[in-house]
Amino acid sequence: MATVAELRKTSELIDRAYKFAERAHEGQKRRTGAPYFSHILATAEILAEWGMDEQTIAAGLLHDVVEDTDVTDNDLQKEFGKEISGLVNGVTKLGTVKYRGDKTQADNLRKLILAMAEDLRVILIKLADRLHNMNTLDPLPPEKQERIALETMEIYAPLAYRLGMQKLSGELQDLAFPYAYPDEYKWIVDNVKERYEAREAYLKKLKPIVEKALEDNGIEVLAMDFRAKRYASLYKKLLRSEMNLEKIHDLVAFRIIVKDIESCYGSLGVIHNLWPPLPGKIKDYIATPKPNGYRSLHTTVFGPDKKLVEFQIRTAEMHQEAENGIAASWAYEESKGTKTYKKRRAARANLKEAAWVEQLRSWQKGFADPEEFIDAFKIDFLMDSIFALTPKGAVVDLPAGATPVDFAYHIHSDIGNQCVGAKVNGKIVPLDHVLESSDVVEIITQKNKKPSQSWLDFVVTSSAKAHIRNALKNTSKGKLLDTKAQKIELKIVVEHRTGILNDVSSIISRSHVNIITLISGPRDRDSYHVIKALCDTDNKDKILKIILKLKTLKEVKEIDYRFV
Repeated sequence: MATVAELRKTSELIDRAYKFAERAHEGQKRRTGAPYFSHILATAEILAEWGMDEQTIAAGLLHDVVEDTDVTDNDLQKEFGKEISGLVNGVTKLGTVKYRGDKTQADNLRKLILAMAEDLRVILIKLADRLHNMNTLDPLPPEKQERIALETMEIYAPLAYRLGMQKLSGELQDLAFPYAYPDEYKWIVDNVKERYEAREAYLKKLKPIVEKALEDNGIEVLAMDFRAKRYASLYKKLLRSEMNLEKIHDLVAFRIIVKDIESCYGSLGVIHNLWPPLPGKIKDYIATPKPNGYRSLHTTVFGPDKKLVEFQIRTAEMHQEAENGIAASWAYEESKGTKTYKKRRAARANLKEAAWVEQLRSWQKGFADPEEFIDAFKIDFLMDSIFALTPKGAVVDLPAGATPVDFAYHIHSDIGNQCVGAKVNGKIVPLDHVLESSDVVEIITQKNKKPSQSWLDFVVTSSAKAHIRNALKNTSKGKLLDTKAQKIELKIVVEHRTGILNDVSSIISRSHVNIITLISGPRDRDSYHVIKALCDTDNKDKILKIILKLKTLKEVKEIDYRFV
């Protein structure tokens, strides 16, 4: 992609916006001491790298002039017209969003959603702005670093992912992770560096074998490299895997870029001919793309020495879409020696974009209570998502951890209320079964059936919870009774050391979890003993974070937990 300097030569609008912004920000400095205009230019460079249209790049150059200089919206509109001033005004409004995780942020998040619905380019400018700010976060005070990092991880990185911009989403999360969770980041760095290096060395030995096999089968490879799992992404996956690195099979994965879809499937066959695939780990996101448009083939195989290896296979176009998502649908084209800008959107991307934005607009109006809105927004739209399929092949977008009951209520409230059972991939499963991407879900219903109070213990979507509570309120048997909260017992195998019990107790207490009982069992001949801590919480994520901190104690050899 062209740089801003190159684009100024061919676009009068970009050149004019550059000079206007440079004059407006003259004399302003950043905390680093660098001219403020360096941030403005960096934002525009990111937009140019994404291949955005000239109006967006111009707005990127101007995105802070109304907020940080004497330039007014009227000045901007007279100089650059309604489209540019509208984009800048949208970014300025988003600048008021300072996410702190409380109910006062609900109105700001609504503004963000509505701005997105009016013109997605506003969000793309804001994401470019945020990317550069995250790269220059060091000079800020620690409390501001933490707030901006949490906002980035919980709001902007997930939004980028939902727009199909997986590379940007990963970059934002990795940049924010050390500031938002410094202890967890240090643990990850200390524990995975050698594993990364060992996995890369192993894959480098396999690379010539894969290259030769593909060449022998007439498959042209455009690129082949290794994709190391990002630290932030790895940490999230570890939380779901009880902090066990041995359960992470895609620490480093092969990525193969080929010329067409036929070559994708051909490559898959070649790899499976070399090494047997792990059952259940072949994912065809080409035939059934993810809700954010992601397309690729994934497979995990038993490589030499029975080590698991993940492969990702896609075309160059799919790779571009996976990296830049919806931004990839804007581009400039060369005509008669000059570069003219034209907004181009693939039909698939356009439909996907319109459907999601419209869903957001209508959905956010249904919450009168701000606290309920912020919780629902984070859970339903900003956490990791999976997609399940109806028996007729319709795609249902759900948050990770969703169950058949969540699926049923997503289809229709009556189907949810009358749900008595579910089949996943043709097999009967419990209603609290956790769904995975590509699962085909069939809901079994019974007329006049009412939801169960116990469903509230496992459903994850706010919509399902609201429908269940409403149905229970409308039935004489549906009084909402407080159920007895579960507690969690930690079982910690430690090597004997004076003070170890106190250290374990301190770590749990500092995590704001009450210890009901703390028992230390007798030592055995190997000088190990078992500490059992009964904790007054049913928050699995909090316990997994405590486990992570406990593992920093060198005497801790093994940790397990159970609900009681």
